[in-house]
Amino acid sequence: MCSKEAKLPPHVLIFPLPAQGHMNSMLNLAQLLCLSDFHVTFIVSEFNHSRLLKHSGTGSTFARYPGFQFQTIPDGLPDDHPRAGYKLMDIIASLINKVAPIFNKMLIEKDLFASANRRPVTCIVADGVLSFAADFTEERGIPLIYFRTVSACAFWTYFCISQVTEANEMPLQENGLEEFAKTIPGMEGLLRRRDIPRFCAADDASDPILWDVITLTRQTVRAKAFILNTFDDLEQPVLSNILKHMPRLYTIGPGNAHFKSRLGENKADASTPSASLWAEDLNCIDWLNAQKPKSVIYVSFGSITTVTREQLLEFWHGLVNSEQRFLWVMRPDSILGKDGDRIPAELEKGTKENGYMVEWAPQEEVLNHSAVGGFLTHGGWNSILESIVAGVPMICWSYFADQMVNSRFVSEVWKIGLDIKDRCDRVVIENAVRELMEVRKDQFLDRADHFAKKAKMTSSEGGSSSRNLNDLIEFIESFCV
Repeated sequence: MCSKEAKLPPHVLIFPLPAQGHMNSMLNLAQLLCLSDFHVTFIVSEFNHSRLLKHSGTGSTFARYPGFQFQTIPDGLPDDHPRAGYKLMDIIASLINKVAPIFNKMLIEKDLFASANRRPVTCIVADGVLSFAADFTEERGIPLIYFRTVSACAFWTYFCISQVTEANEMPLQENGLEEFAKTIPGMEGLLRRRDIPRFCAADDASDPILWDVITLTRQTVRAKAFILNTFDDLEQPVLSNILKHMPRLYTIGPGNAHFKSRLGENKADASTPSASLWAEDLNCIDWLNAQKPKSVIYVSFGSITTVTREQLLEFWHGLVNSEQRFLWVMRPDSILGKDGDRIPAELEKGTKENGYMVEWAPQEEVLNHSAVGGFLTHGGWNSILESIVAGVPMICWSYFADQMVNSRFVSEVWKIGLDIKDRCDRVVIENAVRELMEVRKDQFLDRADHFAKKAKMTSSEGGSSSRNLNDLIEFIESFCV
């Protein structure tokens, strides 16, 4: 190593799955590393990069960090691919089969993204679903750290799926869904068969997708360390079980709260990086400003979930019939099938009286608004953490993947909301909204406030996540010695 290079900071390459939720949490990590004067190269798909620059202002957010740079790469899919719903699996397959060779060649041709004032990449932090990362880092002798953007409880479920399968505890043929899975350490008597992620809920124990999930999750141990966007007080003893299988485990979440704590709440630029692929409608904040405290339930199913028109109408009837105020995010690409049919008059009337609908919203700002008292969510991990930090109770209607496990923990372990997975029925939705916003409102708000305080404490100076980030920074620095 030359003397000039020895004086340069560590150079971390961060490679997320090109989906909004994955990018959000890994952009938080990028900012945390930039605050420690690291150089960061962030891999983003060409498709998403153009939308980020158009809608989110991400470019200007990171302009304040001289050590940060985006590096674009194709995702291998046509522009008209929906990149939502279960089509998300196409992105993973494309990355493994088409993009990995391109990325490997790019590393060689660009000399590990080195420049006059930037040393070659000293460490790669890859999304845990990118199984090819372990192969090319071993070939090139680059230290690898995996980052899983799901909860610890969901990751542990994936990690144990092989033994669940061997014990014939999968929800095969939709039988025995209320029976407990008994072979996941620490979750005995908690996780039911219906709570197992649907990627794993195969009707055939030899299903190739099931075994892809098993292989992908198990290879995580090949990395030198493992990062989770969670905090110790929230997910013990699950974290203790994971730690038995990992060389090093760093829990540094909640990422959004941690970044704000490090930057300082009093600074004007204390904004978490947005990976918004849609234009945020800020008029909804004006509408919230006119509402009473804790009177609004916020409704959003995230950046990937899709619903049928029938499901849409069930949710809509349930919300209107609950007679609660609601702010509903309805993505333009979230509704499957024909959308030209006329909306029933009672729904139009009920929405005009109590609701407000937008295509996309600034979610953190909404959740932290004084008017919001509940969150009807798909149960994605970013949404759950943002809701926990804001102290907002939840109703979880899981769509797929980790959301199935998350929703169970929201209702049965943390007791900060309700789990209505598998039930898209207007009466169920109406009753759940009333229970969250009226019947058990104070109970849920008290419990949510309890975890909000813990989340902020852990990410403040001296908290467990803050200490873990310091340890992670030292570990990455050790690769430059």
